[in-house]
Amino acid sequence: MISMRKKYPVTLLVLVMLFSLFSSVQAQKIVQNTDPQKRLDWYSQHAGMKESSSFKEMDWQFLGPTNVSGRVTDVAVVSPVNKNYTIYVATASGGVWKTVNEGTTWETVFDQDITTSIGDVTVAPSNPDIVWIGTGEANIFRSSMAGAGVFKSVDGGETWRNMGLTDTNTIPRIVIHPTNPDIVYVAAAGHEWTNNEARGIYKTTNGGRSWEKILYVDKKTAANDLIMDPNDPNILYASFWQRVRERWNDPRNEPGYSGSGIFKTTDGGESWTPINEGLPDAQYRGRIGLDLCLTKPNVIYAFVDNYDIAASSEGRTDSYGRETQGRIKGATVFRSDNSGRTWTQTSPEDNYMGYLSATYGWVFGQIRVDPNDENTIYVMGLALNVSYDGGRSFKRLPGMHGDHHALWIDPDNSNYLVNGNDGGVVISYDKGGNWRQFTHNLPAVQFFNINYDMDTPFRVYGSVQDHGSYRGVVNITEGTGGSRTIQPVEFERAPGGEGCSHAIDPRDPNIVYSAGFYGSIQRSDMSKTMTIRRGNRTYTRTQTENILPTVPPGEPPLRGQWVAPFIISPHDPDVIYHGMQYLYRSMHKGDNFERISPDLTYNDPRYIGDIPFQTIMDISESPFKFGLIYVGTDDGKVHITKNGGETWEEIMKGLPYRKHVSRIVASKYDPATVYMTQNGKRDDDFEAYIWRSTDYGKNWESIKGNIPCGPVNVIREDPQFSNVLYVGTDLGVYVSIDGGAGWEVLGGNLPSTFVSDMRIHPRENVIIASTHGRGVWVMDANPLYQRLRRR
Repeated sequence: MISMRKKYPVTLLVLVMLFSLFSSVQAQKIVQNTDPQKRLDWYSQHAGMKESSSFKEMDWQFLGPTNVSGRVTDVAVVSPVNKNYTIYVATASGGVWKTVNEGTTWETVFDQDITTSIGDVTVAPSNPDIVWIGTGEANIFRSSMAGAGVFKSVDGGETWRNMGLTDTNTIPRIVIHPTNPDIVYVAAAGHEWTNNEARGIYKTTNGGRSWEKILYVDKKTAANDLIMDPNDPNILYASFWQRVRERWNDPRNEPGYSGSGIFKTTDGGESWTPINEGLPDAQYRGRIGLDLCLTKPNVIYAFVDNYDIAASSEGRTDSYGRETQGRIKGATVFRSDNSGRTWTQTSPEDNYMGYLSATYGWVFGQIRVDPNDENTIYVMGLALNVSYDGGRSFKRLPGMHGDHHALWIDPDNSNYLVNGNDGGVVISYDKGGNWRQFTHNLPAVQFFNINYDMDTPFRVYGSVQDHGSYRGVVNITEGTGGSRTIQPVEFERAPGGEGCSHAIDPRDPNIVYSAGFYGSIQRSDMSKTMTIRRGNRTYTRTQTENILPTVPPGEPPLRGQWVAPFIISPHDPDVIYHGMQYLYRSMHKGDNFERISPDLTYNDPRYIGDIPFQTIMDISESPFKFGLIYVGTDDGKVHITKNGGETWEEIMKGLPYRKHVSRIVASKYDPATVYMTQNGKRDDDFEAYIWRSTDYGKNWESIKGNIPCGPVNVIREDPQFSNVLYVGTDLGVYVSIDGGAGWEVLGGNLPSTFVSDMRIHPRENVIIASTHGRGVWVMDANPLYQRLRRR
């Protein structure tokens, strides 16, 4: 037990933490890397539960937003365009979408399977009914979902079959032979978070019935890109990228890295030759994108994330306010005019290129060459950039959302472009001068979380990947026989950023608290505005105050999660709690804070990096007693205080070691009961971790019951029935009506995408689920309640 009654020096607290770390947990081991066959078996169990669920007739209703889309990772267009209007769109976590009328309408063709995270979609050149998808977004964001191999359709996306390579988890590229659709090559990037041997280039000659790994570097190095010579399908070029995502660092070149580079085969993959002459040294080569000119295939371009240091950045901060030690050269374009034998850098080393991808070159890495002009190239980064002189100069193409990942250029008409970015898919008919957008009918929206207010009608609030925070009104229409419908709506901007949690004062829906990425926190009054002047321009915005706690001189900087947690006390709406590595409390709406805990994480110096890690992930205060608080962290620590932070006790008996705590909930029905979920995604662990304690956390029992798999993201109690629990996983929503003894899939029509958060509105009886890939969905809880009352 740790006491806060005496203000111990920070150095002493650190020593205590380190002694505890190295003396008490050395023998423990992190559970990692679920067997891929287990994942397939677990999904089959889930699909069976969904089909047999007694709740499958209860429909989820899509709430929105109807005016926002989400991250597109790839596009495939059936050509020739003037005879076909079919486009396939791969999304980061919202499945695959198809249009047969060039975007007038879209339909989902892949959203009910083991994963909806897509890295690549490819149409066979010789048969447009044959479509392959590689699952698992290869951009490896912090919120990316794992894939489960490759899928094939032979009927234009009507049906799909899993064709193997399940353990690859991320697939950036599939290439199909131009005349024989049974010959397929797959670039497999492998696990996001852990090393694995499924990385490499694979080939099938029988349509996917069997696979041969034809190029492999090592268990740390991903196959990242793959292109084929249009004149000779036995000539292929492959790029490899040595990478892994750590919880405390984005993917980066680590000391000793040497695996990234380019290979070439001239015999269909029988043999490969490294072709890196003229590229940066291996230690500086990060992610590499490739493309060639279809009409002059000896001209090849490589887009290299160059880790050589360009300039000192001492004292500067990045886009998220984190201090940087030095700016890398970053986006660098190389050209070969001799089929890859030698490379020459064509791009300048200036601020434009330095900030084209910023320090996020691991996110982008895509380049396209105009099929009819070898000197016109497009490079994707924070913007879509075009060069008309082989990469010697660039300009941005305006008129669309940022963060670009996909581009298709019509080989018969270079003016026709189809682009995919974090805002969705766009089409240009004039080489990027103007863009047609589809935010209204392709809702691949990635919400991190959800909350509600107590207004009439009530609103939901959430934060969206790369879009900021939004809110939408929930309009309930009463129908005959007690039925209720909720129509999809446009959302409007709300306080907060893209990685942000919200809490709304239950007494006044205009008072909105929002915690931005890495722990910044604000209080906004939606009824008031403030004027901001920047140069000659004047802006009006909601009155907002920054209320982040300050750090005394000499103490370590605060560490906050990407979506840092904070809550309003259920006992007094003036009291708020905010979680960093410490727990803070304000008794006055955030006007001032006091620290009421020591560092509640492992605080291991080995895991201090560019990304704040070892931070509080969730907070819950018991409705029964003020100051009875539970805290869970992203490195697997769990604590309780029963006296408002004066003393703290670890409550981790029987829990898996260092497993990310995704949610902790103090029961509203029993003062000693608490629920918790843990998420193994960051260990490539797909077990379901769902816990309950009935003795203030002294002992934990698993209540996962018949839920076959995770990752598990959230658990909630029902506000009316003590035995009703809800769980959100990467596959959907489960409900238990017997306190966790048994579970059923809730609803039959929810896409099998990442359910990031759930809430149940206590007045309106509406279940709210945010998904990280398909927006916000709601369900009328009254039919469930009526059924329970009849029992």
